Amino acid sequence: MDLYSEQVNRLVEELGRLPGIGHKSAQRLAYHIINMPLDHVKALSDSIMNARQNVKYCKECFTLTDKDVCPICASANRDKKTIMVVETPRDLSAYERTGKYNGVYHVLHGAISPKLGVGQEDIKLKELIVRLREDVEELIIATNSGVEGEITAMYISKLVKPTGITVSRIASGIPVGGDLECIDEVTLLRALEGRVHI
Repeated sequence: MDLYSEQVNRLVEELGRLPGIGHKSAQRLAYHIINMPLDHVKALSDSIMNARQNVKYCKECFTLTDKDVCPICASANRDKKTIMVVETPRDLSAYERTGKYNGVYHVLHGAISPKLGVGQEDIKLKELIVRLREDVEELIIATNSGVEGEITAMYISKLVKPTGITVSRIASGIPVGGDLECIDEVTLLRALEGRVHI
């Protein structure tokens, strides 16, 4: 039995297609949207349509932007000799929030995963190699610490090391507030290897 009209059901169904949105969350969002003032609904709708029609990949780093080159790549204040490789635009955002990195980025849009059938040709590796022909001094590999991220990091490292560019990998380790007894061995080892002098 349908509880709602066809239009409400359709709205719930469409919202439920978004990643991380289950049926209950979709219902809550639908109720909220239905009760919003019409001008707010129109602004939301317009922003979704405009983003979908106008957002594309930056021609340099492949993050999402509505211009040919994103603000980071276009900035004269960024160190273009240092490139940090990340898997997704969300990872780029996370590093930008720290306010401590002044280089530029390269977004792969994925990681090598033989299990899922994702090879090196399925992510933005060719584009990275082209960028490395410019005046680059260091490549920081900031892929995730899971199996796919590690495979991708090793592959990039093997490709880049013969060029003479310094290749580094972000340290990963124990989260703040984490108990050592609850941390897996790989994380403990990475924390030890990434230690700094104090």
